[in-house]
Amino acid sequence: MIKKLLTGVSMAALLFGASACGESDGSNSGSGGSESSGAASTSPSANAAPKPDVADVPDVVAEVNGEEIPKDEFVATYEGQFQQMAMQAQQTGQPVDQDKLKQQTAKSMIDNEILVQEAGNRGIEATDKQIDQTLQRLVKQNGMKSTDQLFAALKKQGMNKEDVMPQIEHQVVVEQLIADEAGNIQPTEQELRKLYEQTKAQQGGSGSKIPPFEKVKPQLKQQAVSQKESQVARNLVSDLREKADIKNHL
Repeated sequence: MIKKLLTGVSMAALLFGASACGESDGSNSGSGGSESSGAASTSPSANAAPKPDVADVPDVVAEVNGEEIPKDEFVATYEGQFQQMAMQAQQTGQPVDQDKLKQQTAKSMIDNEILVQEAGNRGIEATDKQIDQTLQRLVKQNGMKSTDQLFAALKKQGMNKEDVMPQIEHQVVVEQLIADEAGNIQPTEQELRKLYEQTKAQQGGSGSKIPPFEKVKPQLKQQAVSQKESQVARNLVSDLREKADIKNHL
């Protein structure tokens, strides 16, 4: 399974990662419709994997400050989310709640659109070099040898290159936006040691040996920066939602 496109900085947990696994708070900001999740579930068949149900998805899923999130973009994102959840469902035996997953996906796409618009308002743009660097990072994260291999794998998941590239560009500008908002984050030695102790405690029962602090310090710093940027991103989305005109038609 290809890792979600919005993997940089903190966006995996904040946006698409949260939409697949997290809990939606059901809140709705701006002068829009409800974003509450439905109660129905779709149970996987004993003899066949469940399939995404997009028959009830409207042509315009949502509007954010007048910008539409169309059905085709939503379906491409939702089907990727559903595929991951369906794989988990087969392992756990728990059915995929498609109504809830649709609302979570819509919320994450709305949040992402809010951030992309804010990046545009600040004059933040993605350069060809930054886009290529992000593609190379995705290639490396997924253990592949080239962007061609990455695009081929994504195509098997129903995402053509034409669908992927706008998402890559959005990822780049959102990462720049969060970096701009967060400023120069420099975790303290105390924060890094606290994170190290937390990691040791979490992995203590697994029997795996934790490397010495100094050896993993660069990774700890990266993790600490990512956590702070995640919080900055969540705060920014919350603030922008209060001012945004959001209509969720799902």
